[in-house]
Amino acid sequence: MIWYAVVIIGALLSIFPYWLVLLTSFKPANQIFSGEPWSFPSIFTLDNYNIVLNQYAFPAYIGHTLIYAAFSTIGQLIFSTIAAYAFARMRFPGRDTLFWLYLATMMVPNIVTLIPMFILMKQFGWINTYYALIIPSVLGSPYGIFLMRQFFRTIPEDLENSARIEGANTLQILSQVILPLSRPILATLAIITFVQAWNDFLWPLIITYSDDLRVLSVGVTSFQSMHGAQWNLMMAATFIILGPLLVLFFVFQKQIVRSIHLSGFK
Repeated sequence: MIWYAVVIIGALLSIFPYWLVLLTSFKPANQIFSGEPWSFPSIFTLDNYNIVLNQYAFPAYIGHTLIYAAFSTIGQLIFSTIAAYAFARMRFPGRDTLFWLYLATMMVPNIVTLIPMFILMKQFGWINTYYALIIPSVLGSPYGIFLMRQFFRTIPEDLENSARIEGANTLQILSQVILPLSRPILATLAIITFVQAWNDFLWPLIITYSDDLRVLSVGVTSFQSMHGAQWNLMMAATFIILGPLLVLFFVFQKQIVRSIHLSGFK
């Protein structure tokens, strides 16, 4: 019973900030400091959301973020799967050495490669374009390749050998044998990548500077600098970011729990 009580208290502490954001986003400005912060508003209002969505560029920010997250997720699934299959099944000189060297790049903080990546994008003339925003996150990441490779190694090679006897080539084996068996890990990688892209802040902040490409995380920061004292508007803008992720959790909660179990992702 004690452990259940500890878990329940921990859950309530984790949920409380989201509950506070949600309640504040429905309150008129004059009610925010007139009572307890966690109390229900005397009058529920959607004016905060109407102001944020209609008077500012948040609908455009949502569209940009969806494009960025969707392309990043699709690219990661494609390139990580291909590279992982090569490292897991194909035999070529230096395969394992190359894999572990590539995996070692996970130890390098992203901030270290930020300036070289920015210079590269500038040389291409891609600053403040979708190319610079999306392409660096599309190619397979060391984490994604590692995750997929480890799963592929659990699939019996006899299945592939049987397919080769039937005349299937490597691409057919990957698409018709391996991928159907890999749906759980593909869902895991997709969820992790989408959440990371949706919350990404530093790279979009540096590589874009106009509202035509600004994503939600950068847009909310800019909005906060202009309207930080208007907590009702800030909480509505914040919940616009949180809302899709909460929906994603409730729809794919089994896959998310599996992803935490498989990857330790937080």
